[in-house]
Amino acid sequence: IPHEFYSAVAGVKLPPPGAYGTGIIFLPQDQKEREACKRIIAKQIDQEGQVLLGWRSVPIDAQDIGVTARETQPAIEQVFISKGKKVRDRNEFERRLYHIRKQIEAEVRSSELQQKSFFYITNLSSRTVSYKGLLMPGQVNDFFRDLKDERLKSAIALVHSRYSTNTFPTWDLSQPFRFLAHNGEINTLRGNINWMKARGIEVIAPGGSDSAALDNVLELLVLSGRSLPHAIMMLIPQAWEHNPQIDKKLKDFYQYHACFMEPWHGPAAVAFTDGIRVGAVLDRNGLRPARYIVTDKDEVIMASEVGVVEADPASIITSGRLEPGKI
Repeated sequence: IPHEFYSAVAGVKLPPPGAYGTGIIFLPQDQKEREACKRIIAKQIDQEGQVLLGWRSVPIDAQDIGVTARETQPAIEQVFISKGKKVRDRNEFERRLYHIRKQIEAEVRSSELQQKSFFYITNLSSRTVSYKGLLMPGQVNDFFRDLKDERLKSAIALVHSRYSTNTFPTWDLSQPFRFLAHNGEINTLRGNINWMKARGIEVIAPGGSDSAALDNVLELLVLSGRSLPHAIMMLIPQAWEHNPQIDKKLKDFYQYHACFMEPWHGPAAVAFTDGIRVGAVLDRNGLRPARYIVTDKDEVIMASEVGVVEADPASIITSGRLEPGKI
């Protein structure tokens, strides 16, 4: 969360970092339906014991985007939510924000709104914020004028551009999602979704892509108390069953978790962050490239190929590639 920047542009007095959450919201084009969605959001925030601080219209420049993107473009606003008095710590606040978002999504989905397909919460968090849309890579920086402001600073940046291959491209299904960005396909998707339903866990949003479904489950595992690496290793384990070189403790970890979570098999390269850590994992087959460098400026840069982000060769301390099943 770029606190310095949001403090200057929010239009309301923000609490210290970590004491408020924010999210960029896609809303209906129709003003009455937009206001109806905002009333639903305000109600759920209040019912969860948190405080709605206010709204901000996200500045955009849509003159260079495509015709389809312009015709289906939602209204884009940013919400700010203060932590309630009874919230003990930041992890609990993240869970409250998650619960607020899921309740809002369910209410809008079941409503009679004509333009409810325009509604989407890109993220709602005290740790991360997501700028995304039905855009080509070169259009993102011009479309979201925030991204050109030098006050917008972050220790972590996760950027992803990819055409959707198993769903029609839309504003809401653009990447990254709330915790991850995924390059590849989840070939076991139908079984993965059915097993989650069989456990009585209705966490996967209907109509999403394979990447969105994976993100939904990762989000649940992390917010229920597991660390981010722990959750990722449950979902995308390495090939451990017949590998004698794997440490016994690690093999025991995979065997234990195989009892209640089926692998989400690729080919998949997944980059992920919770706003504290950032990382990446390849599935056991390793059919997607992921190359990284570490520089003497305390930077770690990983991308699907070399040279996506320029770096002075003299500054590179380490370079390598992510291996199958490794994190």
